[in-house]
Amino acid sequence: MPAREIRRPVSCRPRTLAVACATLAAGLLLGACGDQTKGTTAANAAQGQSAPLFSQLPKPIQASKVIRVGSDIAYPPVEFKDKTGETVGIDPDLADAMGKQLGVKFVFENATFDTLLTGLRSKRYDIAMSAMSDTKDRQNGVDATTKKKVGEGVDFVDYFTAGVSVYTGKGKDLGIKTWSDLCGKKVVVQRGTVSHDLAKAQSAKCQAGRQLAIEAFDNDQQAQTRLRSGGADAGASDFPVAAYAVQTSGGGQDFQLVGEQVSAAPYGIAVAKSNTQLRDALVAALDAVIKNGEYAKVISKWGVEDGAVTQSRTNGGS
Repeated sequence: MPAREIRRPVSCRPRTLAVACATLAAGLLLGACGDQTKGTTAANAAQGQSAPLFSQLPKPIQASKVIRVGSDIAYPPVEFKDKTGETVGIDPDLADAMGKQLGVKFVFENATFDTLLTGLRSKRYDIAMSAMSDTKDRQNGVDATTKKKVGEGVDFVDYFTAGVSVYTGKGKDLGIKTWSDLCGKKVVVQRGTVSHDLAKAQSAKCQAGRQLAIEAFDNDQQAQTRLRSGGADAGASDFPVAAYAVQTSGGGQDFQLVGEQVSAAPYGIAVAKSNTQLRDALVAALDAVIKNGEYAKVISKWGVEDGAVTQSRTNGGS
């Protein structure tokens, strides 16, 4: 209540005027401060008109109007920094569209991929959105290699489908057409990804003395640099990322795709299992942007129509 709006104190010295003074003072206070309930109601109504799903969010997020997103922002075209330092890509664009439905801003916070679920469990983030494959192991909090429990599982809101692709230096495919052709060779991957898991699984299948050598990096761009410099025979990454690298690195002269996609799986927005209200709000928001056409615009903008979904799903990975 601004002090400047109360022009002078009310004088209530005569005892016989006590009731009148109290009534007058109350009237002045109401005139200065206004009806706060009406203001709140009006604000909520305006929020509901501009963001139809706002009321479905948990109260703390309604209060802050921010969803904190853990993401490895070095995975073009899914999420990366442009020349100005702005976070761009498929995920940020979809998050912006969903944010309009929810009446909040998705704020992306950078971290290495293999720490995202830990950050989500510790409540550093509200969600993790980073081209993360929805798998049963992640749903159950199980390490994909050891099959041991490593923490609480998460729920996924699935929003895209992608397989894993192998790529090599341009004109240097070394006869690689399938994953079995990688035996005896060196492959670069991003640590903690499905590509990393597939490489380890393939190495275990190779004959003794011809195991697949694996070099894992904090992000995919580091892996690409290693391959570009001749430090490896091949790289493996999600199809949209591998295809984008082939199209853009060195003006399209650095890399080439080899073989077919494998292990197609949904990308999911990871949410703590205890936060079902946020999960369900995200499902509703994704369905809304699919229905209104904003989803298709984003997918088309980045040239990844083959991975589009027609509706959201929860925990659709295997």
